[in-house]
Parts: sequence; C-alpha cells; structure tokens
Amino acid sequence: MQLRHLRFFVALGREKHFGRAAEACHVTQSTLSAAVRQLEEEIGAPLIERDKRFKGFTAEGKVLLDWATRVVAGRAVLDQQIGLLRGELTGELALGVIPSALPTIGLLTTPFSEAHPKVTLQIHSRTSDEIQRTLDAFDFDVGITYLGAEPLHGVTTYPLYEERYILLTPTRGPFRGRSSVTWTEAAETPLCLLTPDMQNRRLINSVFASVGRTPNVHAESNSLMTLCSHIRTGFWSSVLPYNLLWLFGTPKGMLALPLVEPERSFTVGMVVRQQKPQPPLVEAFVKSVRESDLERQIKPRGASNG
Repeated sequence: MQLRHLRFFVALGREKHFGRAAEACHVTQSTLSAAVRQLEEEIGAPLIERDKRFKGFTAEGKVLLDWATRVVAGRAVLDQQIGLLRGELTGELALGVIPSALPTIGLLTTPFSEAHPKVTLQIHSRTSDEIQRTLDAFDFDVGITYLGAEPLHGVTTYPLYEERYILLTPTRGPFRGRSSVTWTEAAETPLCLLTPDMQNRRLINSVFASVGRTPNVHAESNSLMTLCSHIRTGFWSSVLPYNLLWLFGTPKGMLALPLVEPERSFTVGMVVRQQKPQPPLVEAFVKSVRESDLERQIKPRGASNG
C-alpha cells in the first residue's frame, strides 16, 4: 500500500466527501477515487458504501480507516523525529481551542513559535466535544478545553488557569456604580450567551441553576465576536470569561463586573492524546506551555469600568 493512498483514505474519513477530501489532499477527485479503488483491490473487498454521493464506510473500510489513521500519524512522528536529529523541529501542529480560551491563546503559541520558527501552527475554534473527537481521530495534536467539568478520555491533562466570570453590561444600565453583580441579578437582565452546545454555556447554566434561576436569554451565538457585537449596541449584557478583557479591555460605555454569590470558576487546561512515542512537536509544545504562567498573566484584578 502506498502511503499517499492511505493519506487520501484518511482525508476521506475526515471530510466524508470525495470533493472536499480531494481538495484537502491537493489532488483531483478522480485521483482520489482511483486510490480508493486500488486500496479495495488490495484488501479484496469494497471499502465505501457507494451511491451518487459518499454514504459511509463498509465494515472493512472502517477497519482500514482506523489502521490507516495510525499509520499516517506514525509517519508524521517519524518525520518529526528525523528533523529533530538534524537539530530542528519542522512540521504542522494542529490545536483545537474552545472559544472562551481563544482570546488569550496567543500567550501560549507565541513563545512556542519564537522558539521553533519552522513549525506551522493551525489553530481551530472547536467545542469541547469536538476537541475530544478530533484528538481521538488524530486530526488535532493538542486541545485547550475545560478539565473536570465533563468526562475526558485517552488524554493527559495540564491545568492552565481558572476561568472566572464577569457580567459585561452597559454603563447606562441598572448596574451603574456597582463593583459586582450577583448571579441572581444577572439572570434578570437581557442576555446574549454562547449556544447550548458550548460547554461554557452549560457551565454558566449550572451556576444559574445553583441559585434557582434561569437566564433571561434573548440571543445565542457560537461566536464570542458576535456576542461582543451585540453588547456594543448598549442594549445587551453577557456573562463572559474574564480573560476576554486581556484582548479587548473593557469597551467604552460598558462595565465589566465580577459575578458573585457564588464566586465560581472552572479549570481550563491543555490536553494531549496518550500516545507512545509522543510526537516531538507535541512534546515541545507541552514543555513551552508548562514554562508559562497563564494564570498570572490573565488573573482578574477586580472590576473594570469603561
């Protein structure tokens, strides 16, 4: 079996579409289809459930996909190890990051990139569930996600910081002159929040539930930027992680008020797939991150008024 054919097959498993898989591999769709047919000849069985479009893999196809995924990942590790013997790290490192951690991800990636300039970083915004799935499938190398709140499996975890919450709200609103807001009070104001498929939203809902309240949600989005856009209009408020202020500061005309009663936080950390040998790029990134002090750099220092 040719390694490039296995790469095509893995791409098809990831994209679940012949055209997108071919585009991802920088080949024509006919080239990718021919590679799949050659694999079928070598296996001696159909690998794809064929129709006018991709429907899925046969039982034999699923077995081959699992094996091919590991072979392709193993070759990437080999390439990195060879590069390391030559005194340099090269290649691509793919990170999946929950949206609430994106505002400060540069504090982790920049020192690593400065130390290893020949490594290309791919940074993707993903939900916590998607991060687990993509690590399992060898699509991503590193995840930045919540630790402990919902189950994780097959990964090694490294705590980074405690995610604390603020109410970002208009200065002309009902909380003018305040230095903090209770979760009970926040539940009554018109809110725009992340969508329920986001773990951040599920965690926030759990805090509201602990004080016997349901948030007054008027808009939902899976994008922090969209939430900020609504907040800037002066009508909406939002419950947001404090580290957002490291990137934007407190917008003019807004208050960033710590949420209290209760004061809750949830641990955000780095997760990497349990794999032997560990890819050199992953080892280097873990080493770089563990030398940082993200908690200190983004630690809340009280209310910020815009």
